[in-house]
Amino acid sequence: MNIDEFWDKFITEYPIYQDVSYTAWQFGVDATDLAELVSQGIKTATTSGLAFYIEEEEPLPKVNDLSIVLDAQDHPVCIIKNTKVYQVPFCEVSEKHAYKEGEGSRTLTYWRNVHRDFFIPEYASINQTFDEDQIMVCEEFECLFTK
Repeated sequence: MNIDEFWDKFITEYPIYQDVSYTAWQFGVDATDLAELVSQGIKTATTSGLAFYIEEEEPLPKVNDLSIVLDAQDHPVCIIKNTKVYQVPFCEVSEKHAYKEGEGSRTLTYWRNVHRDFFIPEYASINQTFDEDQIMVCEEFECLFTK
């Protein structure tokens, strides 16, 4: 099923959203596995670097934004709705947020190690150096619809 068909199926069940815009994207690493964690209700948060929104001149996410989460082959897996969006330095991301990300052991130590390893080359790709004072955009969401 393609993105448009998936959205149409969602709108059939939730017509209240028929005039709402949405984005479609995949998580940066292990897109399929992370999308499945979202569809299972395990992953209810994500984190990205503010620097990437600035670099790509992308609008920041907002509460109530809708997104279609895609797998690694760009097939739709689920639709999420942002319930909370906030910014904090990497070093201040909380244990609670790390747990909500739903990955690995769901501990802050695991989260920091995995995200540090992810962000170091990502920041280098935009000619910046990652450090733990970099501002992160933290999103919390609920899964509204799955395939």
